[in-house]
Amino acid sequence: MNFKHIILYFSMVLLFACQQPGKDVTGSEYMPDMAHSIAYEANYYNYYYQNTWGSEDEYYEYAKPKLPVEGTIARGSGEGQRAYHYGDSDSERERATAEIIKNPFPITDHGLESAKELYNVYCGICHGEKGDGAGYLVRDGSPYPVQPANFLLQEFLDASNGRYYHAIMHGKNLMGAYKDKLSYEERWQVIHYIRALQAKELKLTYNQEINTLNDIDVPAGYAVVEAADEEVGSHTSDDHHDDHSHDSSHH
Repeated sequence: MNFKHIILYFSMVLLFACQQPGKDVTGSEYMPDMAHSIAYEANYYNYYYQNTWGSEDEYYEYAKPKLPVEGTIARGSGEGQRAYHYGDSDSERERATAEIIKNPFPITDHGLESAKELYNVYCGICHGEKGDGAGYLVRDGSPYPVQPANFLLQEFLDASNGRYYHAIMHGKNLMGAYKDKLSYEERWQVIHYIRALQAKELKLTYNQEINTLNDIDVPAGYAVVEAADEEVGSHTSDDHHDDHSHDSSHH
């Protein structure tokens, strides 16, 4: 075999080894080594005959449910999260409205202050800074297909906390879900802030000390919050003292 034949031979090998994919051809690569991993979806059996790395029984073993990695936290149960057992439908929204009544967090001035910022970022652009449904998207004059809810209407004053929470979790009409943008506590604090806007419109009080808007949401009370702050400060002081005591033992 002369040199020209050798060159031709290797050219043909490379041509077929690096065949490009087409309509009915998957293509091929020369010595892909580990450039492409073998992908499979957990708990999903989709073996097909072109799998050449193992038998059907071996693939089945891969697809079977496995024990979670140590320390794994189930989705919806981590810090700041809770499982939500209401689906995205009108009937489930009505069920959540009827069953979810109390806000699990007390009213605090700090919570209302934090929630104001969250509300203005995520809600106010449509529902308005006052909660009157006249947000920027409505006021700027551009066509808007759906009128955002006016939280100051009697319908929303009478609405349970569950109605608001379900809308945050799953969205409503043109509004999308915000469960991926607000944590469990943030959602409830935003609902507190909406109640504060309603109270302001009616010239009522809704804060850490007094709630004259309704008999559902509970103010934390300054004494409770101050006691909690003092407890945190006490622990911090003790830790600081322990650090100094520990340091002094080395002198």
